[in-house]
Amino acid sequence: MSAPIDGTGHPGPVSHVSDTALWVAVHRATESKRKDALFHDPYAERLAGERGKEIAGQLDRGQGSAWSIITRTAVLDDLIMNAVRDGADAILNLTAGLDTRPYRLSLPSSLRWVEVDFPDMIAYKESRLADASPRCALERIALDLTDRPARQRLFARLNEENDQLLVITEGLLIYLTQYDVAALAEDLHAMPHFRRWIVDVLTPELLEWLLKSHFKTFATGSVQMRFGAPGGPAYFEQFGWRAHTVRKITLESRRLKRQMPRAWLFKLLASISPKHVRERFSKFETYLFMLQRA
Repeated sequence: MSAPIDGTGHPGPVSHVSDTALWVAVHRATESKRKDALFHDPYAERLAGERGKEIAGQLDRGQGSAWSIITRTAVLDDLIMNAVRDGADAILNLTAGLDTRPYRLSLPSSLRWVEVDFPDMIAYKESRLADASPRCALERIALDLTDRPARQRLFARLNEENDQLLVITEGLLIYLTQYDVAALAEDLHAMPHFRRWIVDVLTPELLEWLLKSHFKTFATGSVQMRFGAPGGPAYFEQFGWRAHTVRKITLESRRLKRQMPRAWLFKLLASISPKHVRERFSKFETYLFMLQRA
């Protein structure tokens, strides 16, 4: 399932899931240039490249997604640092994409950070970051996570090698089927030293609305958004995971002063809408939460 991410062989805005990492990097680069930036990523612009700008230009007219991507990045930074302070000695970032946290966060040098992604993504990232030095012990592993036996072998090895491991699946679950999410949750929980898991999910209601409005390309294209978690964090309890920390992106964006465009208008419309309309839109939410073993 590996594919080049340098712009060759791309007939549309997104033809492989790896393209979404370029899109996210564009928004990290834009945020980093602000005087009141929530984070500073000096590598984002070079990672995004011209292909990233092209994708963002086609998907994000009016910066419609920037607020949520930036908010998610900032909140996830905090959750990671909290987990490290609580004793996490290793981090496993599944489908790490173009994440640069090992380079930009104030991490202890003793921390082990393992990134997993497609071979082409890892090769691209290593070439763009050849002159950069991570702040912790960084390891990259080329692996297609849809190969369940291979990922189970990897999980088993990392479980043996670490005591308190934090798993990150930023931007991953939405592209999986419900069956695949369940299988991944089970595989992670089968490892006793995988203590916590950071997840971002949309509600099914929000996902359905986005696919009909802003992100039609992800409804029928070669890369599809499929998974919305019914019940949010509670969905994962059936697999042995319970919520440790829960953040709603809409509330966090308000706190961080990165609200969606025309947020004031949506708030006004909600105040004058009938009850059934307000109830429907109240279910439009993105969650970012840290799970722990039940």
